Amino acid sequence: MLRSYLKIALRYLSKNKLYSFINIFGLAIGIASFVLIMLYINYEQSYDKFEGSENIYRVYMDYLEGETFVPGDAQTYNLSGPTLKSEFPEVLDYVRFFYFEKMTFQLGERIFEQPLGSLADPSYFDIFNYPLLKGEKEKVLSQPYSIVLSKSFAQKLFGNENPLQKTISAFRDGKEAVLTVTGVMDDIPKNAHYRNTFLISYETEKTCTDWGPKAHELNWNANNYYTFIKLDPNTNADVLRQKIIESDIEEDTEEQHNIEPIEDIHLYSNKPYEVSANGSITRVKFLMAIAFIILILSWLNYVNLSVTKSMERAKETGIRKVSGAQKSQLIIQSLFESILLNLIAIILSLLLVVIVLPLYNGITGKGLNLQLGSLSAFLPYFLFILFGMVAAGLYPALLLSSYSPIKALKGKIQTSSQGLVIRKGLIVAQFLATIVLLIGTIVVTKQISFLESQPIGTDINQVIALKGEVVTTKPDSLLINEYKVLEEELKKLPFVEKIAIAQSYPGDSFDNLSSTRGILLPNGIKEDDKLFYTYHVQPDYFDLVDIEFLAGGTFLPSSNFDGKQVVVNETFLKNMGISSCDEILNKTVGFWGENEWRVTGVIKDYYHFGLKSPLLPMVIRYERDVNNILIKLDASAASVTGFESSIAQIKSEWTKIFPKSTFNYTFLDQKFEAQYQEDKSFGAAFQVFTLLAILIAAMGLFGLTSYTVVQRKKEIGIRKVNGATIPQVLTLLNKDFVKWIGVAFVIAVPISWYVMSQWLEGFAYRTTFSWWVFALAGISALLIALLTVSWQSFNAAVANPVESLRDE
Repeated sequence: MLRSYLKIALRYLSKNKLYSFINIFGLAIGIASFVLIMLYINYEQSYDKFEGSENIYRVYMDYLEGETFVPGDAQTYNLSGPTLKSEFPEVLDYVRFFYFEKMTFQLGERIFEQPLGSLADPSYFDIFNYPLLKGEKEKVLSQPYSIVLSKSFAQKLFGNENPLQKTISAFRDGKEAVLTVTGVMDDIPKNAHYRNTFLISYETEKTCTDWGPKAHELNWNANNYYTFIKLDPNTNADVLRQKIIESDIEEDTEEQHNIEPIEDIHLYSNKPYEVSANGSITRVKFLMAIAFIILILSWLNYVNLSVTKSMERAKETGIRKVSGAQKSQLIIQSLFESILLNLIAIILSLLLVVIVLPLYNGITGKGLNLQLGSLSAFLPYFLFILFGMVAAGLYPALLLSSYSPIKALKGKIQTSSQGLVIRKGLIVAQFLATIVLLIGTIVVTKQISFLESQPIGTDINQVIALKGEVVTTKPDSLLINEYKVLEEELKKLPFVEKIAIAQSYPGDSFDNLSSTRGILLPNGIKEDDKLFYTYHVQPDYFDLVDIEFLAGGTFLPSSNFDGKQVVVNETFLKNMGISSCDEILNKTVGFWGENEWRVTGVIKDYYHFGLKSPLLPMVIRYERDVNNILIKLDASAASVTGFESSIAQIKSEWTKIFPKSTFNYTFLDQKFEAQYQEDKSFGAAFQVFTLLAILIAAMGLFGLTSYTVVQRKKEIGIRKVNGATIPQVLTLLNKDFVKWIGVAFVIAVPISWYVMSQWLEGFAYRTTFSWWVFALAGISALLIALLTVSWQSFNAAVANPVESLRDE
């Protein structure tokens, strides 16, 4: 019996090539798109999943704003972990990290930088269940000046030699620490929000930080640590969270501790001082919705075409019924054809996935792959696809098996009013989804363009930030003098327009900003609960990046307040309740226990982190410390070869003065734009999958039009014999489609407005909804439909009516 079903199905699919192509190719695109999107979603949802990860939580700070606490820093104090463990029996253990974005190492004559490392407590390997390949878990981080290397870092340093007990020098802020390799750990997976390529024992902190000799002692002074706790498996985390919030363990009414699951950080957390750029649950939800929309569109195509095609198969059904076929056999035959067609589409879709996966990885910036391991995670989705295959084939099967054999053999089968409603509903649903996706694509593209095109209040074009670690034992005063010599030499280069020193700059990370609260204003009022951010620069900084002053000006090196001068921004004035610049200009403010910071200027607001983040209250300090050397290049360097030549000459001058050092540079505008990369990738993916959805809808409409024209062939011939013109015939065939698209548009507008409004809520500054967005999407959908159906409609309209009216 199955062999008979297979022969009939293959014969039918082979005979109806257009029908087979549209259904198979449409389903293949739908399933391939679904698989690609789900690969991305599964990867995003897999972050920080390891054995026992369900019991690991990150501690973070909430800050008081007005009357309520809001999520604050991702970092905590060095006393947070020990206190939580001692105060709450549910907390079994803790680990603290002090993060290094990169650190300079020296091995023999080799000097190089290694990214992503931390100071860590000995409990690291008890809490993070990552394999330790060499060394003893209890001992590797227990002693000062111990370092654990990742497998790839150990290979980079020592090749195939056993690295244990070998020494390596680490440098940070001019301090050297000679470290002994006590262990080698496996490389941390890429789907971990906190990745380390090396771990230095926490007891080494007094050497690896520059906060003074007592900085490593437990205190509530500086929240510079990432803290993770391990809970008892029987703990109710929500109850513990409330207990921690209410405990006020640091005895500060302006802030409180809080906890969040480590598994939620990547998709749900976006706090200041995150250790890495996190994903977005909103993006995941949007892409998941697109995945299901595309897959369901392909099934709707199949149902619509199968129902339409069933009219042609009525005689076949009648003959088979007269020959003794049971209704159940007809249903099984139809379902068998549906499943066979879907299986062919699945095989083709997997081939498409393999082919386009490299391109897709380029769009998403992920290293996704299609392996047996990743396919196992798809089992629930494959069950859904199987259910969809059966459901999509069931309605046409039931419809085909219900035809009366007498009417079928006489050719009197007509589409019922209920069947017409279902077909129209399917077309409306297809174009409803298409219009929603079109509006979404336009809004996403518009928002990204808005972010990139808005003035940021500063000019960072052709500015590079130069920084390196100088390996030296010279005192700070001599090192500062050598930097001044470097500045003078760089100024002599013909393409160097301006030079300045700055701890941070527009587009830089939160790591180079300090957040603090508690400031004494000139009117004598102390604002203890107002948060502000601060970094230090030297006087030429404001001119180099072209930040405009509303009042006053840059720092004055000859002032009696040399070294205790600040510049504040507009948002600082607003947050502190200061109505005019005169209330603060040339007056003193107090913070950090120092009450004589003179305000020399007030600057216009600029977007330090772009338009994704709100404007921050800024206090920019004057200090002589050397950090980033900012270099403004003139127009002669404005080309690829010009930049390459300029960088080479700058490096040459750097190496002359600092022969034993590392050398790094970054273009400020490129770093600033990089913060929008995730949104650009999302926008590109949205556009690609919207085009695929449109293609699927258009293919279904093309197939449906083909059979509609065949069904109305004689009607068109009669109308032409009676004098109907080509435009009248085209109007006859197209008006229903236009009407259905109009209905879809009316439904799509409020849905897309609500959905995209929710997405835009994730941006501090966002574009507006313009009427033309909806109009453009509606007109585009209408044009796509008309172009799809008009070619066949035109062929039918110009056909010879004699051929149409000739009887069989």
